Parts: sequence; structure tokens; C-alpha cells
Amino acid sequence: MDAVQHLQVYKFGGASVRDAAAIRNLAQVVQATAAGRPLLIVVSAMGKTTNALEALFQNAYAGLAHAPALAELGDFHRTVATALGSSLAEVENLLAALAEQLATVAAEADYDQQYDQIISFGELLATRIVADFLGAQWLDCRPLIRTDETWREGRVDWPVTERRIQAALPGRLATGVVVTQGFLGGTAAGATTTLGREGSDYTAAIFAYCLRAESVTIWKDVPGLLNADPKIFADTVLYPEISYAETIEMAFYGASVIHPKTLKPLADRAIPLRVKSFLDAAAPGTLIHDCQHPPLAPAFIRKTEQCLISFESKDFAFISEENLAVIFEALAQAKLKINLMQNSALSFSICADYSERRVNKLLGLMREQFRVHYNSGLFLFTVKNYDGASIISIISGRQVLLEQRTRGTFQAVCA
Repeated sequence: MDAVQHLQVYKFGGASVRDAAAIRNLAQVVQATAAGRPLLIVVSAMGKTTNALEALFQNAYAGLAHAPALAELGDFHRTVATALGSSLAEVENLLAALAEQLATVAAEADYDQQYDQIISFGELLATRIVADFLGAQWLDCRPLIRTDETWREGRVDWPVTERRIQAALPGRLATGVVVTQGFLGGTAAGATTTLGREGSDYTAAIFAYCLRAESVTIWKDVPGLLNADPKIFADTVLYPEISYAETIEMAFYGASVIHPKTLKPLADRAIPLRVKSFLDAAAPGTLIHDCQHPPLAPAFIRKTEQCLISFESKDFAFISEENLAVIFEALAQAKLKINLMQNSALSFSICADYSERRVNKLLGLMREQFRVHYNSGLFLFTVKNYDGASIISIISGRQVLLEQRTRGTFQAVCA
């Protein structure tokens, strides 16, 4: 397939579609920047909709009442659509389908599979409203982005996905703007999957890779890629230009601007990624591409809701390769991702995102062979390109439970 000439892929996150005013601003950004070039827009759920859907699902799974919260979610989307003069027909159809799906949720069925079917409605609702307001074509991405059945972390089948996107998109893009969902995929059997929380960036990269786009732009409420989250850290610095490799490292450690899987498909096809502000579309933002640059200012990353889990052999045996194999297998079964790990003669410790359900599953798997201790409610701080002053600024006044440093990265688990 030939590339769609000059194709731009734009990704707008939840903050950029949080209400009617934000969606009007999105339309202004598109009008001011797209300049008539072929354009695919990837849209996330509106505002805090994903959080609201998670709460709805949790109540339904627990057998608790959820009708008032569902009504509130529906009224929010109806209000936005009405303010924009958008059609309510498709919104009502989706809300009815969501109610039907919630009614099927059962505690004895697979939790993660059911989660994906419910959470996906956020993106479906948002894209219907945005596409109608823009007068653009709405596209369901689920039949195109083929994944396996790894619920909540769908693994993309790249050959099938590329064939389907290449067959479906060029003709549509030739006739006008296309709006589709971030975060979602689908199995061969037609079930909905998700690509991991905040996975809409990854969706944009998937489409860009398959269509050989000219560039991808992620529109944020910050001026570009900063060395820290300005809501948490003072005196942030904008990176005007940064390499794929450096950005991949930052995303891996938890930098919130870009989903960790986004960069590889773009780097594979040398597609530049721009991070720009939807509040100031004319500002240059950050360009991420294959480049060399001087040493960067230290990057500060904070992950919340962490747990520190330590494993000790019950017979005081050394933590051997065989023991580590058992631990890693159990972590995979419990779907706990390691953010940091460290071992001593008799113990092995990891820091992971805390999930009570997943930690309990891990404890059940490991209880017979190991003594397992864990602390939750922790923070994981990472400093890329650290120096002495940056380390002091992180750990000063904090209780450090574990720290680790390599040539370029410092990490500390703190209470």
C-alpha cells in the first residue's frame, strides 16, 4: 500500500473533550492546523467518564445499585450533545446498550473481560458527539485493531490490524475527516478489548504506523513534553526536542504525557510525534523524533498507589533462579506489573501498581512456598538524568523504603 499522502493523526484526550466548550475548542484547533490535509482524529472518553464507568462497573459486579449513577452519566452526555446541536439518536442508542451490558455483569464471570465491555462506552459516546459536531465520519476502530484476549491489556495482532486499516481507511480519508476511538480493540470473535489505561496515544500510533502517516500530534493541556508534571513539581522545563529512545524510557517509568507503547511503532517507521497544547495551538510544543541532543534537564516522575512486595523463602534458602522463576510466573498470573525490583540473599522485592484483587491473588499463589510481606499506599519516584540536587529534592523529608540507581536513573519507593 502507498502512504496516504500528508496524513496527519491527531489524538485528543479526555481534558480536550471534557465539555461542550472544550469540543468547540477542538474544532477550532482542527480548523487552524489541519490545513486541508487528510486527517484522522483519535478521541478519548470525555473528562472523568472512564472513572465514572469504572465505578458503575464495580457496583454492578458487586450487585449494588447503579441506576442513579448511570442516569447521571447519561444526562452529562445528553447535555453536551444538546449544547453542541449534535444528534441525540446515537447517544441514546449507546446509553441503552450500556444499560443492557451492565445488566449482564456477574460476579462469577471473568472480571477483566466484563470490565472491557463496559469501559469501552466512554470512547464510543465521545466519538459520536465529536464526529457529529465536526461533520466528520465516525469510525468504529474495534473491527480494525485486532487483539488477543488479554483483557485490559490487549496485544495487537499487527499483520491483521495493518491489513484491515489499510483496506478501510484510505478511501474514507480521501472524502473527509475521520473520527475514531482511542484505547479500544477487538478480538477475532468480536469482543471488545482495551489497550491499557490511557491507551489512546497507542491507538494513534497504531493507525499512523499502518497508514504511514506524515506525523502524529497529541494535544494536551500542557505546552509540550515537560520534565515533570506541573501539577506536582514546581519550575518545570519544556523539552523542545527529544529522541524516541529518551521518551520511551520516560514513558516506561510512568511519565503521564505519553502511553509507554506509543513510541515503538512510530520509531519503526520514523514518524515524528508532536506534543502540543490545545490551549495554544500556535505554540511549537515538543518534537519527538530520531535526533541527537545535548544532555537533558532531569526528568521527575511520580507514580502513586504503589505497593512494595517482598518474598522470602520459608526454609531460609537463597533466592535462586528457580525461586525467581516461580515468583515471576505468579506475578504474570496475577497480572501485576513490576515497576522496580531488587533482591538480596534471602529476599526479593518488587514495587508494583496496587490492586487489592490482584495482590490477593498473588498471595494465594505464593503463600505455601514463600513468606510474603507488602506495604500499600506508597509513592514511586523516578529521576531520569539525575544529579545530586535532584535526588535530594525527591527524598528530603520522606521515608525511603527502597532505592536504586543506575548510570542514568534514580528510583525511590517512599511512604
